[in-house]
Amino acid sequence: MHTRTVITSATLALSLLTTSVMAAISDQEAAQLGTTLTPLGAQKEGNADGSIPAWTGGLKADAAPVDSKGFLGDPFKDEKPLFTITAANVDLYKDKLSPGQLAMFKRYPDSYRIPVYPSHRTAAAPASVYAAAKKSAVNVKLVNEGTGLANLADTRYYAFPIPKSGVEVYWNYVTRYRGDNIERSAAQAAPQVNGDYTIVETHDQNSFPQYMDGVDPQSAKNILYYYIFTINAPARLAGTVSMAHETIDQLIEPRKAWTYNAGQRRVRRAPQLAYDAPGLASDGLRTSDNADMMNGSPDRYEWQLLGKKEMYIPYNNYRLQSPSLKYADIIKPGHINQDLTRYELHRVWHVQATLKAGQRHIYAKRDMYFDEDTWVLAEVDHYDGRGQLWRVGENHTYNHYEKGLNAPAAQGFYDLMAGRYIVATMSNEAKRAPQYGNRTKMADFTPAALRNAGIR
Repeated sequence: MHTRTVITSATLALSLLTTSVMAAISDQEAAQLGTTLTPLGAQKEGNADGSIPAWTGGLKADAAPVDSKGFLGDPFKDEKPLFTITAANVDLYKDKLSPGQLAMFKRYPDSYRIPVYPSHRTAAAPASVYAAAKKSAVNVKLVNEGTGLANLADTRYYAFPIPKSGVEVYWNYVTRYRGDNIERSAAQAAPQVNGDYTIVETHDQNSFPQYMDGVDPQSAKNILYYYIFTINAPARLAGTVSMAHETIDQLIEPRKAWTYNAGQRRVRRAPQLAYDAPGLASDGLRTSDNADMMNGSPDRYEWQLLGKKEMYIPYNNYRLQSPSLKYADIIKPGHINQDLTRYELHRVWHVQATLKAGQRHIYAKRDMYFDEDTWVLAEVDHYDGRGQLWRVGENHTYNHYEKGLNAPAAQGFYDLMAGRYIVATMSNEAKRAPQYGNRTKMADFTPAALRNAGIR
């Protein structure tokens, strides 16, 4: 009995120590932010051979012309690839590629390629966001075994800019600065194997409590954001609307979700819009928690931080967001047109999420690669229950130098077994670029308002 007591006490002490390590850091450690580290926690210095430069503040707000619709010009439009990785030479670069990228070369040896350009550390954010991240570093703590956060309502951004665990890196992605409120008209498509596809036109709104009118501060303490997603085309799907109140700790307060079905003209609660439920209008090629690469509660996985590495990831994809492109230019059989993409060498955090015993999800493991400068999830490999690599996610982002945020030009999920994929968040043919900073009101994100958002 004495031995068991000692072991139990030691285990409890270790548990408390682990919790302390994963919690808020000291003022001395936080002082690195903006000095030896970037304000968001990345290494300021470049790498040894200079192929990754030092961070010197990111792009300025006037880095390139912006057109009348809000589409950004390309600050690097005159650059050419340093080299292009193909199936013929991929072995020379495999140490800087993910297993998913290597699998894409094997699955599509004649068409998949990675054009590698000079690396530019373009990440920049408003001074107020940097201040919030520094405050988060010493105040925000993990609760409920990492499934939620304490004290985030005071800062809102970058919960753990100096992370100590894999789940903290994930929380940085979830709590990244997205540019105040967001309104976006976009398109997605899920091509058949032969390349045939139908464009699904969407409109979505993300609103954050701190930028909304009529929000009760007390009831919004556990709210990360409010979200409405509307399908406008094709006709068979038009008028379908979903809405979510995204909570920070989804164990104590699950995500609240509703859908409006235009055919039935009814608003229904939709608790199924989470985890591995099929994504809306995705033809079964992504899950609900694949939206925005990954979203929602981390509670079904064990999280492991495997460290940092240098990797070729999609970066500064200004060309891919250009209104000069048509969707037909981007969407090709098997994968998007890789000739329009841009990859650069950057340092990433490698995080592995493994399904907990007794939990259910179609992805038994997720290998994730987060850009150190932006905390954006750039690459993610999904494994099935047999341990086989199943789906590969790539996030083709660019730095919105006017707003100080990172935004997606296109997000693709590639099903290696089916030979199909889905690509989303394209706005090239939209009447205007994504809009940021519009003030919204709580009354627009209620079940009563949801029916008015549906059109047929």
